[in-house]
Amino acid sequence: PRTTLLFLSPKDLYTAPDSCRGRCEEPYSKEDECHCNAECERYHNCCEDYYRHCRPAGFSSSRDAIADEDLLHISEQLYEADHNKARPTDIAINPQYQASPDETGDQEDHSPQPLYKYVNEALFSKPTYASFIKLLDNYQRVTGREEDVTAEELREQDNFLKEVMKTELMKKLFAFLHKKNRYSSEQEFVADLKEMWFGLYSRGDGEQDSSGFEHIFSGRACTGGTGGAGQHQAGGLTPGSRLCLGEVKKGKVSGFHNWIRFYLLEKQGIVNYFSHNFNGPWDTYPDVLGLQFSWDGFYKEVGSAFIGCSPEFEFGLYTLCFIARPGRACHLSLGGYSLSIQTYAWTKSTYGNGKKYIATAYVISP
Repeated sequence: PRTTLLFLSPKDLYTAPDSCRGRCEEPYSKEDECHCNAECERYHNCCEDYYRHCRPAGFSSSRDAIADEDLLHISEQLYEADHNKARPTDIAINPQYQASPDETGDQEDHSPQPLYKYVNEALFSKPTYASFIKLLDNYQRVTGREEDVTAEELREQDNFLKEVMKTELMKKLFAFLHKKNRYSSEQEFVADLKEMWFGLYSRGDGEQDSSGFEHIFSGRACTGGTGGAGQHQAGGLTPGSRLCLGEVKKGKVSGFHNWIRFYLLEKQGIVNYFSHNFNGPWDTYPDVLGLQFSWDGFYKEVGSAFIGCSPEFEFGLYTLCFIARPGRACHLSLGGYSLSIQTYAWTKSTYGNGKKYIATAYVISP
């Protein structure tokens, strides 16, 4: 039987979106939490049930719709275009102990050896890797501390976007979204990527302390309180737990889904790998692992991560799913295997004409 690891969002972080029932083509109002007019697709701020209530039968075959079949096709194209991914000889991992679903919360180190036996660090000199790694040290780890974004850090954001947009993978993604009438130019696309991913919002006490990029790729360690972060376990949250999305809150790690970040911190002795609960079907890279680990004393119960992909691959897939299926499971195909990604929009603040920041994105491990 297949076990689906769910990543459920609490109402104190992601307030439940309103329905589009009876609201189709309602004029835009900034007071609304989500929207039901034709422009909401362009601004990725539709209510979750927009397609069910507001699109006529047959919309999935119309020119601008992103149908399920489109997602399967474009994701295979992006998979094939990941020319910067690790080769089989570039990485050697040692997964060791496989935890059962009822063991992921035990916080026991079942694997005495590190996860990564070897990584060819020549990968990190490639432009997209190098510009990505420079971004990783730009963030405070604990939520609630205002980020001081320097001019140099803004240049690093721009440089990362410039480098990823040089790749065939991101050019294919833009061409797809342009064809679907989501963006009129590459310049508009890049400007939106910068806001969507790097725009700051508050996960703490009103301080502009977090961004989608930081949460997903860098992570943080949640202090105080009870319950868990990142409880992607069968059946949802463990009893009495609260999910903290991003970084370190409530004493556990949330976010932190990137293999490069994990490798660099494990090498420094800051991350301790405990076990894995899922190993994807791929016999090459990118692969997918669901893993348990501690980061500087903070625990991650299930962290799903691509292993061995390029930064642009993760960045592109998460962007695709956030635009095409915000707040829903986004079903993709990679090398002939099915994989789903879940994204959530940040609902407490917006940019532009009601556009939503990306709050989190992660692989739903089967």
